[in-house]
Amino acid sequence: MCNLYRMTKATAEVARIFGVTNRAEGGNRGELVFPGFPGLVIAESEVRQMNWGFPLQQVSRKTGKPIKPKTVTNTRDDKLHSPFWRDSFTQRRCLIPLTAFAEAEGEYGSMTRTWLSVPDEETFAIAGIWRNSQEWGPVYSMVTSNPNTQTAAIHDRMPVVLHPADHARWTDGTPDEAISLCQPYSGTMIIERTSVPWVER
Repeated sequence: MCNLYRMTKATAEVARIFGVTNRAEGGNRGELVFPGFPGLVIAESEVRQMNWGFPLQQVSRKTGKPIKPKTVTNTRDDKLHSPFWRDSFTQRRCLIPLTAFAEAEGEYGSMTRTWLSVPDEETFAIAGIWRNSQEWGPVYSMVTSNPNTQTAAIHDRMPVVLHPADHARWTDGTPDEAISLCQPYSGTMIIERTSVPWVER
């Protein structure tokens, strides 16, 4: 499960790289994107700023009353046709541009950040879906698949990293065409292990 990624490019540069209109100029986002925080997505041929994570309604076990929604940042490829995700998958697919994503690695309680990126692509795209929410406005989620051989030792899932030739097929193709792209990444990845704690205190 990916719950941290890095986006170091300016919004205008992202729009140029992907050949789309910039609608996110002046947005407030950091280079490190955490769950519930704003990030860039490419939706309907535009760069937009949205919050990362779909709201999942919860109720208190003690009182039975609604409590703060849970932030759901990742969407399993085998759950895309479930009621929670189906409409967004069939109607609102997007690209999530980034320069690297992180996974937690190591023993529980002392996990560190391991960064993964694509060689020769300073900015690449992960498959995403989005929708408008009453709680947080426009929101998005990353689609994940099984890991490839490089990443299997790090985590049992990985984001769906798209080759540039498949961007339009993901955003504009049929649901069947899009689901066919939900595969472990076939290329080589750069893996950068660090000593930075997964949770900085």
